[in-house]
Amino acid sequence: MKTEIMSVDNFLTRDLSYTQAVDLLSTGETVAFPTETVYGLGAIATSENAVSKIFKAKGRPQDNPLIVHIGSKEELSTFTKNVPNLAKICMNAFWPGPLTLVLPIKADSLAKNVTAGLSTVGIRMPDHPVALELLRRLKQPVAAPSANKSGKPSPTKAAHVYHDLNGKIPLILDGGATGIGLESTVLDFTTEVPTILRPGGVTKEMLEKVIGPVNESKLTDEAEAPRAPGMKYAHYSPDAPVYLIEASVPKVQQAIEQIHTDEKKVALIATEQFTLTKADYYFSLGQEHQLEDAAHLLYEALRNCDETDAHIILVPIFAKQGVGTAIMNRLEKAANGNWFES
Repeated sequence: MKTEIMSVDNFLTRDLSYTQAVDLLSTGETVAFPTETVYGLGAIATSENAVSKIFKAKGRPQDNPLIVHIGSKEELSTFTKNVPNLAKICMNAFWPGPLTLVLPIKADSLAKNVTAGLSTVGIRMPDHPVALELLRRLKQPVAAPSANKSGKPSPTKAAHVYHDLNGKIPLILDGGATGIGLESTVLDFTTEVPTILRPGGVTKEMLEKVIGPVNESKLTDEAEAPRAPGMKYAHYSPDAPVYLIEASVPKVQQAIEQIHTDEKKVALIATEQFTLTKADYYFSLGQEHQLEDAAHLLYEALRNCDETDAHIILVPIFAKQGVGTAIMNRLEKAANGNWFES
């Protein structure tokens, strides 16, 4: 299969790009497109055959549910039921935006491989002009996880999608670099108190200002089916192992020296307070305390490490507050429990 990249920024080809994307999706194919979080790989959410092509292209485990993207709130009524008032308040406050709501699903309204057999579905309305234009032209719900090889860092540029999925999907809509850089917050409304299943750009603090108390979920146990993407399997991992370390310049420098003593090379992904450490490769996450910048740069930094010959990737940790909670969620998954021990 040939993978084509079509830009939606070129006025002359813009309409043709959308028309081709809609035609492909309507005939059961997959299309990658940008959202405000990361690039997604979409297929019509009512077609089991179309959705199966997402799992095949990504190499994604079948028990990992998919998020459904819609272009208008009116579409919700076709496949959800018993939507709580608090969920409606969240829609009004945060949609379009990086918030996925887990809601009860109507029987036989979506393809079963979208929900991994669960009685719930995650839904969001993306806040990106390309995604919204595509969804509104299509007028159908689209299941769309991140458009990367399963387990690798999520794509924030069309080139990342092409690197991972070239030859496996027919079309990538190129809308430039994404804004937020981390996947959406997933909020479960089927629990007594709404529960964050995956932290993201809409933080616990932001939610509680609007709807009151919100719980945070643990990662899913091995034997348990995940209720949302990112809860169970190792994710966001570059080729070299990632190790977390205390955010201390002396400790990071000591760790780098120890790695060099073992005749290994180290890549450092960190804020600019660590610029002067003697890492073989350094990828900046922006200024200290500018967490939105760190979130935006994180996945590209992880991907850039694959272009080096580093044996180890070190990442100083962030405080689990605000967007820092989402950053650490992704880093803990990328490191798969690895901490650097001196």
